[in-house]
Amino acid sequence: MGVEKQYIDLFAQHEALIRKYSPAVMNEFRLRAFEGFQRIGFPSMENEDYKYTDVQKAFSPDYGVNLNRLAIPFKPEDVFRCDVPNLSTWLYFMVNDSFYEKGNSCPKLPKSVFVGGFRQFEEKYPEVAARYYGKAADFSSEGIVALNTMLAQDAFVLYVPEGVVLEKPLQLINILRADVDLMVNRRILIIMEPRSEARLLVCEHSLDKKKFLTTQVVEIFVEEGALLDYYELEETHDLNTHFSSVYVEQEAKSNVLVNGITLMNGLSRNNYFIKLNGEYAESTLCGMSILDKQKHVDVYSHVTHSVPNCHSTELFKNVLNDQSIGSFCARILVKKDAQKTRAYQSNRNLCTSREARMYSKPQLEIYADDVKCSHGMTTGQLDENALFYMRSRGIPESEARMMLSVAFTADVLDHIRLRPLQERLHQLVEKRFRGELATCSGCRICR
Repeated sequence: MGVEKQYIDLFAQHEALIRKYSPAVMNEFRLRAFEGFQRIGFPSMENEDYKYTDVQKAFSPDYGVNLNRLAIPFKPEDVFRCDVPNLSTWLYFMVNDSFYEKGNSCPKLPKSVFVGGFRQFEEKYPEVAARYYGKAADFSSEGIVALNTMLAQDAFVLYVPEGVVLEKPLQLINILRADVDLMVNRRILIIMEPRSEARLLVCEHSLDKKKFLTTQVVEIFVEEGALLDYYELEETHDLNTHFSSVYVEQEAKSNVLVNGITLMNGLSRNNYFIKLNGEYAESTLCGMSILDKQKHVDVYSHVTHSVPNCHSTELFKNVLNDQSIGSFCARILVKKDAQKTRAYQSNRNLCTSREARMYSKPQLEIYADDVKCSHGMTTGQLDENALFYMRSRGIPESEARMMLSVAFTADVLDHIRLRPLQERLHQLVEKRFRGELATCSGCRICR
């Protein structure tokens, strides 16, 4: 192995240290993940699903890793003030890959609900922690997930017991903070028991202009009749490299919305694996990115229909300018017994420069005969007739282009079920197209 060797050596030399500062349940998976990583390594560009992202190049630099769990001399609540109009949230922080216990604003959560770090969760709910952690994420065939599993030392946990409805949304702020180039291995675990409801917004920010390499694994379990909205918003910088894998397991009559938005980034690879395991489960997967300069976003999704009468909708849009690169590879699998499936997949892309590149590969694999499934992809440029019409009405060309680009992305944002968040993101998207720095009002992190 080439690039993999430094990570193999890192784990072999510091395994005891990693275990020392990690919860017991997380340690149970390390050796198996390490063995898996040694066997499969990082995916190469010869792998069809990673054809347009050079993973080995991304992992080749020598990044620092905070294995000793040294405290970061930083108080996120001192620099982050999110006053999005009408969006009142319970606020939590992760600094790099550690849950920040002092920064939460949620003393009035129902007592049975847990939101916090994995060590505290394991102490309070040991059986639940052991039942769910590591059960969805596939480290046997996904090399980056195996790497994350063998190195991660903490996790953010949201656990909502049966029948509990959280009326107020939660917001997790992931802050990247370091004085040197740093590798961050983050985990998020969400457990929704039967008939529970919650909404979580995860925001990614880089405080320092350093090179950050983030591996993130998100495991989401949504039991019978439960509802979850999971939103991701990336606003980092062009030195940031982000690899995220989201795994969703849905049971009967559950309803899940996953919506990932990239406004500012360097290189991002976002994987989504959704399994509909119970009848009448409904899944909505959306995403959008705004890319310019040499920014790069690669999206892979795999939605599996295993049982009858389930419904999935997938919509991804990208707007690309300058020499940016986008990639979308998606697959819907309908198994033999999954009759009455409804599954729809759509990818729409807008290239506003001749140098921008977009690669798309939508796929359907169907083994049932009584289904309604479709997939489609379009990549084009701005409508010249619409531009001419708007300019003839006195609208400057730059403004007209911005307005058409904003309109192009609107339906992804319209899937957001939090009205204040939807309105705020429309504003941020418009500011992004105008070339303005997209920051939340009162937030000094992105200034």
